[in-house]
Amino acid sequence: MAELATLWIVRHGESTANVAATAAEASGAELIDLTHRDADVPLSATGEEQARATGRWLAGLPEAHRPDVAVVSPYLRAVRTAELALAGTGIPVSRDERLRDRELGILDGLTGRGVRQRFPAEADRRARLGKFYYRPPGGESWTDVALRLRALLGDLRRDHADRRVLLFGHDALVFLLRYLVEGLTEAELMALTREHVIANCSITGWSADADGRLVPDVFNDVAHLQQQGARPTREDEVHAEPV
Repeated sequence: MAELATLWIVRHGESTANVAATAAEASGAELIDLTHRDADVPLSATGEEQARATGRWLAGLPEAHRPDVAVVSPYLRAVRTAELALAGTGIPVSRDERLRDRELGILDGLTGRGVRQRFPAEADRRARLGKFYYRPPGGESWTDVALRLRALLGDLRRDHADRRVLLFGHDALVFLLRYLVEGLTEAELMALTREHVIANCSITGWSADADGRLVPDVFNDVAHLQQQGARPTREDEVHAEPV
C-alpha cells in the first residue's frame, strides 16, 4: 500500500468546555457547566492564542516541510483552530466527520463523580470491560473511533500518497492514531493514556522511513507554543470517565 510522506495531528486549542470540565472536577460537581452541544463548543481566549502560535510555527517551516493538505474535524473547536493556524498559508483544507471527538451518549456532560452517582451500573460495566471496549449507551467505544480512523487512514493513503498531511482533531484521536499507525496493543495504548494528557495544540507526527513505513518522530509536543509565547494547557476533554 502507498504511504504518506508525513502525517501530523494537532489537538484543538483550549476550549471553553475544557475550562468548565476542569472547574467541575475540581469542585466535585456532577455536571459540567456547558452552554453548547459538543460540536459547537468554541475555543477559549487561550485556545485562540495557541492556534495563532501554531500558525506562526507553521509559517516558519521550510517549504519542503510544510503540509500539502489539511483535514479537520467538523467540530467548531477544531475548525477554529485550523482556521487560525492555517490563515494565509494557502494549504487546502477539508472537513471529515471521521475526525470528530468520541461520542459519550448518556454520559455526555457528566464528571467522573456524576457518572458514578447517576449511572453506577455503567461505572461498574466500564470497570469490568475496560476503557478500550466500553461503549456508553448512545455513545462510542474507543474501538468504534479506531474503526472510523482506520477507514480515514486508508483514504488518506490512497488520495495523498507521498504527501504531507496535517490533521486537526481531539485527544482520543491522537492516542488512537498511535495505536493504528504504530501497531500498538490494547495494553500499550492504555498505558499511554494513563501516562499522558494530550496538550491543547500539541503536535504528534510520523514520517516515512527508508522503507516507506510511517515511524513516530514527535508526540504531544508543545515546544512550538513555548517558542511563540503561548501558554500550553493540558486539559482533558469535556467528559471525565469513571475509574
